[in-house]
Amino acid sequence: MDVVMEVEDGCDAATKVLESLPPPSPLLSSSSSIHTRASALFDRSIDRVAVMPTPSHLSSKDPCYFDFRAARRVPETHAWPGLHDHPVVDGGAGAGEDAVPVVDMRDPGAAEAVAWAAEQWGAFLLQGHGVPRELLARVEARIAGMFALPATEKMRAVRRPGDSCGYGSPPISSFFAKSMWSEGYTFSPANLRSDLRRLWPKQGHDYRLFCEVMEEFHGEMRTLSDRLMELFLAALGLTGEQAAAVEAEHRIAETMTATMHLNWYPKCPDPKRALGLIAHTDSGFFTFVLQSLVPGLQLFRHGPDRWVTVPAEARDAFVVNVGDLFQILTNGRFHSVYHRAVVNRDSDRISLGYFLGPPADTKVAPLREAVCRTGGKPAYRAVTWPEYMAVRKKAFTTGASALKMVSADDDDLSNAAADLISS
Repeated sequence: MDVVMEVEDGCDAATKVLESLPPPSPLLSSSSSIHTRASALFDRSIDRVAVMPTPSHLSSKDPCYFDFRAARRVPETHAWPGLHDHPVVDGGAGAGEDAVPVVDMRDPGAAEAVAWAAEQWGAFLLQGHGVPRELLARVEARIAGMFALPATEKMRAVRRPGDSCGYGSPPISSFFAKSMWSEGYTFSPANLRSDLRRLWPKQGHDYRLFCEVMEEFHGEMRTLSDRLMELFLAALGLTGEQAAAVEAEHRIAETMTATMHLNWYPKCPDPKRALGLIAHTDSGFFTFVLQSLVPGLQLFRHGPDRWVTVPAEARDAFVVNVGDLFQILTNGRFHSVYHRAVVNRDSDRISLGYFLGPPADTKVAPLREAVCRTGGKPAYRAVTWPEYMAVRKKAFTTGASALKMVSADDDDLSNAAADLISS
């Protein structure tokens, strides 16, 4: 999953970053082999699609509402070629080497399990996290109710050019000519009530109930985020004392910012032609994904190239995706995961992405503790999240890899080392 970053003062700061970037360009190349080209570009860490950005159907200057419920066919605007260039396999517990890793936070060996999953997959299913199942059910019910609102009410909160929060197509859709078979709503937990007044200007019962449930969820997730960061540091091989020293020096967990993105993937009359969310990596540190019992999230794997469907049977399990900035922070030991969301003919699907990353003004560089364990040289130069987003946009428009564009070559190594010393 992906979303424009949330920073200390919420969506306004992210909007400034977007406004500083060049406007979308016309489509310069055919999208007929999007996934074929993407696979060719994807090495172990990241892949990019070689198409130029165009406005999506709900983020253009004159947004219009596409009624998925009334659709009897998939129009050309939503038809994606190249969706079946690679086989799809099941990632359930009995799938052998394709079984998506499971980490139970109650297990004494959880750190070792995280290390293996983050190195080999860049993602895992997280269980034993302590977030009440009853709360997760209420969160899912509130999301379903929000997307069931009449179009006129949802359109009050539509994202306009430069907005990072609000209702519309997935934020990443602005980079592609085709539209996705999904709706989304993005907001900053720090500004939750003010963000959602756009949707519920009268601030009635539904508004208050939605805000209360999301605030309760956010509180649980912030606590879980800190616990998972401790587990990631232990997975790097750090002792409790060393991990505490890293946190005291860098304040990684303390200063992490959060963004929530809600997704609705309606059932589709021809799911072989449509796509819920284009394949991508997340840009931040890591993402928690809460998904309904309808499968649809797929992870890309090599040797041979294939898509692995993440199982959705466990209602209280989170999917954890490693993001690009965490790959930088761990000097490439833990790698970001290329993933997408597909749709189906019979059932709607709902998911929630809880994105974690650094404050906008924080330089992210490989931790010296990670560098010592991965060859002794920084693999990446230091970047802020806004700087990386600018590089990422350029990568999308050229078909390059954003992570390769911020890798540290020989001329950068002395500067990267200086960043490590001063960070």
